[in-house]
Amino acid sequence: MDKIDKSILEVLQVNASASLQEISEKVSLSPTPCWRRIQRLEREGFILQRVALLDPGKLNVGVTVFVSVRTSEHNERWFRRFTAVVAAIPQIVEFYRMSGDVDYLLRVVVPDIKGYDAVYQRLIREIELSDVSSSFAMEQIKYTTALPLDYA
Repeated sequence: MDKIDKSILEVLQVNASASLQEISEKVSLSPTPCWRRIQRLEREGFILQRVALLDPGKLNVGVTVFVSVRTSEHNERWFRRFTAVVAAIPQIVEFYRMSGDVDYLLRVVVPDIKGYDAVYQRLIREIELSDVSSSFAMEQIKYTTALPLDYA
């Protein structure tokens, strides 16, 4: 990956719907070689997909809840079941296996506390958990989907 590849990725992270002409101008490359580079970056898996970022407030899911989960179950069968339960709940938008005191961390988006309670009730109904702790985000101070490109 060279400087031009990184520049292309930087442009696409800011605006995935930028035209080929816009991208090629921003990275100082003619359109055909720029398109070839984009295709190679997609083929090699640097670009996973292109998506639209939506406004959570306008979609009535402006409340973000971070949910820490602890379990006494640490086996493949339980993990597969938990993964399936989480995958089936659209309000859970991120899911991580953690190190330290917390086993799993979920990011949930809902309209309000009642909406979160419905997610919580579904979770505990469908899978056995030892401890669930929820923290409501009061303010979003930084949010980006752009990854740092300095290490590539």
